Amino acid sequence: MNASTTQGIVLFAHGARDPRWALPFEAVAARLLARAPAVQVRLAFLELMTPDLPTAAAELAAAGCTEVTVLPLFLGAGGHVRKDLPLIVDGLRAAHPSVRWDLQPPVGELPSVIDAMAGAAMDALGRRSAQERD
Repeated sequence: MNASTTQGIVLFAHGARDPRWALPFEAVAARLLARAPAVQVRLAFLELMTPDLPTAAAELAAAGCTEVTVLPLFLGAGGHVRKDLPLIVDGLRAAHPSVRWDLQPPVGELPSVIDAMAGAAMDALGRRSAQERD
């Protein structure tokens, strides 16, 4: 990234009818913003919640971002990630040609996330074992 680049990221999640469903994703966005305050961070949803990806992307483009990472907060590459998301990102490229759009693999396929989930499973086993000893 050079001095004239403004970096942004869209954390892209599925969406749900229950607004409480979004709380963990909002926590991820808040932690990312705390760790990288110079980065423009937006949370977007595929359906049932707002903003959608085109709206969040337009906000980043309007904020002057020239490089935007789209990170799917999905555990795996199901139909939405394999089929729907690339089409949406192609639309972003057409709508905002001055922005470089970088579509990442789903977060659940990243080694660090796989390690964290395995660690959570080990913690759960440890809690169960400790409860059985009590």
